[in-house]
Amino acid sequence: MQQLNNAKVVRSWYMYDWANSVYSLVITSAIFPVYYKAVAVNNGSDIVNFLGFSIQNSVLYSYALSFSFLLVALMLPLLSGMADYTGRKKSYMKFFVWLGGLSCMGLYFFDDVSRLELAIIFSILASIGYSASLVFYDAFLPEIVTEDRYDTTSARGYSMGYYGSVIMMVACLVMIIKYEAFGFSGEGAATRVSFLLVGLWWIGFSFIPFRILPESIRVKDSTLGNTWSKGYQEIVKVWHSLKNLPDLKRYLLAFFFYNSGVQTVMYLAALFGTDVLHLESTKLIGTVLLIQLVASAGAAFFAR
Repeated sequence: MQQLNNAKVVRSWYMYDWANSVYSLVITSAIFPVYYKAVAVNNGSDIVNFLGFSIQNSVLYSYALSFSFLLVALMLPLLSGMADYTGRKKSYMKFFVWLGGLSCMGLYFFDDVSRLELAIIFSILASIGYSASLVFYDAFLPEIVTEDRYDTTSARGYSMGYYGSVIMMVACLVMIIKYEAFGFSGEGAATRVSFLLVGLWWIGFSFIPFRILPESIRVKDSTLGNTWSKGYQEIVKVWHSLKNLPDLKRYLLAFFFYNSGVQTVMYLAALFGTDVLHLESTKLIGTVLLIQLVASAGAAFFAR
């Protein structure tokens, strides 16, 4: 049985926050939305063609993210139940990390509005990879620390994520602003390379928790049909348990609305700043970076 509160294991758990948070800052909050808004134009118009339909570029982007969250909401309860039953949380986590990281790298090829479909597909896949990997990552917490350390361990993970994402963000901004010094033909080329770096960072640092986090005990009868059946049974069992926990039901409902609002702001703030407030890209990205620095200080404070 895995020893709880092992310092090496806990530090490896922190490192996945360090690894994945570059996606949430560079891809979802700052650089990619600004780049998308600049590239996804049709002869100077915000109305673009997507799969034969005419739609505003910012609306298309928000629909794509909503679709990715819908897919995650539909499949994650079943997948998490399957992971609990089979003891393959790490395997599921690895799959979604690779999906998210490679999708970020795929955004490098979005250099023109003619490749808009490619950008939207990779955006959806990256969002699914990120959200799904966090479900299995969070599920490791009760397996590595005692209950009295849940809060501090989680907060320290968040702070590591903020630190890592700020480092990557600053590196990408320097590369974009000083693109000539790095041998790029323009800001666009440097920006696309930043998407490659995000994918490499995400996948590369994920190897630390992959190597150190404990493997769960696997059941012997783990055929595909039985696994799906047991995954569904896990969902039913949890649902029945909630009937006897009215406070938890209210909390989950409240968290749903709270988190939906927060996620909407995080994912669409850059487009709002561009479309409605007409902020320059440098000011917009600078504001996001400042918010990130404040958030990192807050996470560090609560991790004490």
